[in-house]
Amino acid sequence: MRRILLIVLGLGLLAGLVIGWILFGSGTGFSGRKATLYISSKAATREAVLDSLRKNEIVSNVSAFEFLANRLGYWDHIRPGKYEFPKGTGLLRIVRTLRNGAQTPVKLTITKYRTLGDFAGDVGRKFECDSADMMAFLASADSLRPFNATPQTAMTLIFPDTYTYYWNSSPRQVLRKLADVSAGYWTAARTGKAKEQGLSAHEAYTLASIVEEETNAQAEKGTIASVYLNRLRKDMKLQADPTAKYAVGDFTIRRVLHEHIAVASPYNTYYVKGLPPGPICTPQRKTLDAVLDAPRTNYYFFVANPDKPGTHLFTETYGEHLTNAKAYHENLNERARRNANTSR
Repeated sequence: MRRILLIVLGLGLLAGLVIGWILFGSGTGFSGRKATLYISSKAATREAVLDSLRKNEIVSNVSAFEFLANRLGYWDHIRPGKYEFPKGTGLLRIVRTLRNGAQTPVKLTITKYRTLGDFAGDVGRKFECDSADMMAFLASADSLRPFNATPQTAMTLIFPDTYTYYWNSSPRQVLRKLADVSAGYWTAARTGKAKEQGLSAHEAYTLASIVEEETNAQAEKGTIASVYLNRLRKDMKLQADPTAKYAVGDFTIRRVLHEHIAVASPYNTYYVKGLPPGPICTPQRKTLDAVLDAPRTNYYFFVANPDKPGTHLFTETYGEHLTNAKAYHENLNERARRNANTSR
């Protein structure tokens, strides 16, 4: 009898160890450092979850997972999202993570977009919603109305930065966070500065997008902004090369020619007066600050400085500008000749 009792106790202990190992030991079945489970909002079902676990070998024992999920009532609380598990995670932790909806955050890092299509493409690669969903949202005046934006000005809500979301965030949720950051930037002081420059917040952002495309030299951004502000006040065409490139849709153009400036587009400031209907890129905050703090100057023209690449020469009169422009183009032509001779 005693022997039987010892055997029973031994078997019980062994069963406990097995159960403990299943619950708390490694429950993952993949070979890499980590694996990701995506649960779609459109298919958040028991069958879909189990199928994904099997196909991606996320757990080593799907039957044990299913048993534990039953016991913890997971199937009544399936939450869509992205869930990342390190190798060696126990089954109990996996089930609890899924049941609690403890998603792995998704980071969207924005540097510079030139079009809303670029932005939508990034969203489509990072989130459950695809680029078409995002573009449809951005093209809808009704969708954008709560954000005080239109399809033309929607990009003014996008500030370069790193944002944290969940994978199943909707287009509205994605834009909401961006809009909140934008609203935080536009303090009463900054709105007042824009007004002093004769600009609305949207217009200041749009002008900053042109300045952003004109130069990487931070020290010159305020002066370049002053040139465009002077032209706006004088009711002159801005004649900004980056807007012609944007209108053509070719951002690789190095020299803007007559065929480019002749393009009939509301974004081509050689063709129309005033600012474009919306930005031509997402400028950095410091570029926007440079526009708001642009000094008062008498400059109406500028051209690239051939002696100091990356900088510009500023002038008050068109005659002075023509002299500088001629020297710049002669320099470009001379470089082209030298390069041609070198390549022979």
